[in-house]
Amino acid sequence: MAVIIINPNSTRSMTNAMLAQARRSAPELAFEGWTSYDGPTAIQGEADGEAARTPLLELVKRASSQGADGIIIGCFDDTALEEAAAIADCPVVGIGQASYHYAALRNWRFSVVTTLSISKPIIQSNIERHGFGHVVSKVRASEIPVLELETNTRLAIKMVAQEALVAEQEDGISAIILGCAGMVEVVDAVRRELSAEVIDPVECAAQCMLWVRQLN
Repeated sequence: MAVIIINPNSTRSMTNAMLAQARRSAPELAFEGWTSYDGPTAIQGEADGEAARTPLLELVKRASSQGADGIIIGCFDDTALEEAAAIADCPVVGIGQASYHYAALRNWRFSVVTTLSISKPIIQSNIERHGFGHVVSKVRASEIPVLELETNTRLAIKMVAQEALVAEQEDGISAIILGCAGMVEVVDAVRRELSAEVIDPVECAAQCMLWVRQLN
C-alpha cells in the first residue's frame, strides 16, 4: 500500500502540505495523506488534542486494516501516538517523536519553537517521556496561531524566525526543531535566517519510515 500521513485536524490544506514535504523528503516511498474531518480545525493545547483523539484512532484502524505500510501521526503533539501504535499492524511514528530521535542521534542539543504557549506543556512532557529531557534546552512559543502559518505566511515566517534566532543566541544549542506540522510552510525561510540546524519534523518522520523499510 503506502505510508499514510494522518492529519488529526480537519484542515485539508495542512494535510496536503505535509504530504508534499514527505514526498520530497523520501521519494522512494509512496505516501498518502488522510485528513480527520471530524477533528478540530487545529490542535492547540490539551482540549483540542482530546477532541482529535477518537476520530484519529478510527483512521488509524482503517489504515491498518487496509494494509498500510506505515502510519505517521501528523501533529507535533504526537496525538494519541501510543494508542495508535498499540492498535496498528504496521509501524506508527509521530512527527514530534521522529524529530527528537533525529536530534539525539546527531548528538545535537536542541530547542523547540512551536506556535502558541498553550502547547508548551504537552511538548515538554512528550520530550521527557521519550527520554530526551537531558538534551532539550527550551520549548519556546512564537505565538503564531496554527492556521496563520498558511493564511499569513509572511507574518508567520517573521515570528517563527524571530523566536528561533533568540533560541540560537541564548539556549546553547546546535539545532532548533520547528514544533508544528504546519511549519512546513515556513521551514525553508527560517533555515535561511539561522546558522543552527533547523529540523522539520515532517521530513524526519518521512525519512524514519524509509529507514524502517530498509531495516526490514
